[in-house]
Amino acid sequence: MEPFGADKDVQVGSMLFTLVDPTQGNEVAYNRWYERDHFYSGCMIGPWLFAGRRWVSTRPLKDLRFPADTPSEFAVAEPVDAGSFLATYFIHKGHEAEHFAWANKQVFELYANDRGFDERVHAHTSLYFTTGEHRRDPDGVPAHMALDHPYRGLVSVHVDRAEGVNQAHFEEWFGTSAANSLFGDGPEGTSPVDLVLHWRPIIPVGDQAKAPMKLGTGPGTKARSMQLMFLTDEPAAAWDRIESYAAKVNESGLATVRLVAPFVPTIPGTDTYTDQLW
Repeated sequence: MEPFGADKDVQVGSMLFTLVDPTQGNEVAYNRWYERDHFYSGCMIGPWLFAGRRWVSTRPLKDLRFPADTPSEFAVAEPVDAGSFLATYFIHKGHEAEHFAWANKQVFELYANDRGFDERVHAHTSLYFTTGEHRRDPDGVPAHMALDHPYRGLVSVHVDRAEGVNQAHFEEWFGTSAANSLFGDGPEGTSPVDLVLHWRPIIPVGDQAKAPMKLGTGPGTKARSMQLMFLTDEPAAAWDRIESYAAKVNESGLATVRLVAPFVPTIPGTDTYTDQLW
């Protein structure tokens, strides 16, 4: 990668979102392989990928996921509690092609040199383009620093927009009709929902989806939208707000909620949570 300083500033362009289960009995081995090797060798050392963070969904957090009756053709996690460990990575805007070209080769190179891990099952691994953001505080955490800030919780919300509703329309509705219910102060005080990043899936063409393992459910269609909600407290503290928001989405007629899933950050260098997945 050649030096490059002409970008206006550091900006998130796209994201790798990978939700995976270790097979039962291999939780510790998987956790150690991923955080001690693959997190770095498969992603962080790649060109233009500048931030990454791992999250986990324990059994109590999986029990909060909804809806449980999403039809198979629209499912993100199938069944709804599939996927225990989530990794999210940010790639610099305008340099996605350079990173993806490296990543597509790197994953096969690692597997060819016995640096893969077969005792795992992908629930949903896809790439996403960012499309916007909303913050609780106007001068809050910038999007490109979200994975480095010590947030205590994360909630992913996948929806499918109704026919004729584009991404911009949905985000405009969010800002005018829904954001305050997530960000506004309530009886408990300041809202734990601090930052919401908006995404749309990158739908691969041809060999772009090629990988040495099955990647779980697909990215959805061009009607798919996803939001990442970064929390200053654990997800349970925001769950009434999250459920209310999801109901607003469904009632709006603009989109249908397909998956709402909470996570907490892993603790690097430890096997914390590996005994709490099932």
